[in-house]
Amino acid sequence: MSILVTGAAGFIGFHVSLRLLAEGREVVGLDNLNDYYDVALKKDRLAILCRHKNFTFVKLDLMNGEGMEKLFREAAFDQVINLAAQAGVRYSLENPKAYVDSNLSGFLNILEGCRHNRVEHLIYASSSSVYGLNTRMPFSVHDNVDHPVSLYAASKKANELMAHAYSHLYGMPVTGLRFFTVYGPWGRPDMALFLFTKAILAGEPIKVFNQGLMQRDFTYIDDIVEGIVRLLSHLPEADRNWNGADPDPGTSPAPYRLYNIGNHSPVKLLDFIDILERKLGRKAKQELLPMQPGDVPATYADIVDLQSAVGFSPHTTLEQGIGKFIDWYRDYYGC
Repeated sequence: MSILVTGAAGFIGFHVSLRLLAEGREVVGLDNLNDYYDVALKKDRLAILCRHKNFTFVKLDLMNGEGMEKLFREAAFDQVINLAAQAGVRYSLENPKAYVDSNLSGFLNILEGCRHNRVEHLIYASSSSVYGLNTRMPFSVHDNVDHPVSLYAASKKANELMAHAYSHLYGMPVTGLRFFTVYGPWGRPDMALFLFTKAILAGEPIKVFNQGLMQRDFTYIDDIVEGIVRLLSHLPEADRNWNGADPDPGTSPAPYRLYNIGNHSPVKLLDFIDILERKLGRKAKQELLPMQPGDVPATYADIVDLQSAVGFSPHTTLEQGIGKFIDWYRDYYGC
């Protein structure tokens, strides 16, 4: 089986590709190696993947329509895992066009490639950010999500709508995954765990937004990967009981499904920092700040559908996950 993983040099794409290669799969990894964060980190991830004989790297931007069309036509992928996107809530306030280009135009090229080349299953990354102003906890895929609070979130909601339209029109099996605050080794430098660890080790203050009262459903990378790999072979089917008079946002009469992948255990940011301090053996200098535009006070994943579909629940504790991240960080940066 030939599998396309987009964003293969990114955090999640790297780990997913490693897992698939370990299982003996043929993986084509696509990435444009943009400079949203340290390109050297992306290249180091890529260097590890390129050691595997079953891995092929393609440097290509999702927005390159002709390049994407040629890649799909010549490679004849059986399955596609789309993890490439312009990430980051706060950056969407500074550079909104990047989100339209990558997350909308680029995703359209993925959908077209799958449509015209009979891809067996498309899995794509959405985000817990789509829940926006929702306050009913835990967040469920069966809840309406029409009130995003950032362009990033809006672009991910748009991905879900676009994917559903293609699934409905062309019978494409498509699965959307809403990830909840992913962390772990080889993580993104713009995420809290990376930023906090770097600052604490350097003796610099950390920026703690909303006075540290925010809650996040931190999810360890290995749990994210396990969910993706299990769902890859779990093709969605049409829900014959779906009712247009009382539409369920989480299912469809098309072969389309949405799943949350989260730890189902929201943690206060101050508690998160406390665990990090204990693992590092150092106290953080905290700069308490108000809530940032585009942020939400809490996230909390309802994973009943994931459990029902593939019998899996994320289970890595923060103590375990943060410990593994710190081990990697100290080894990678020699500190």
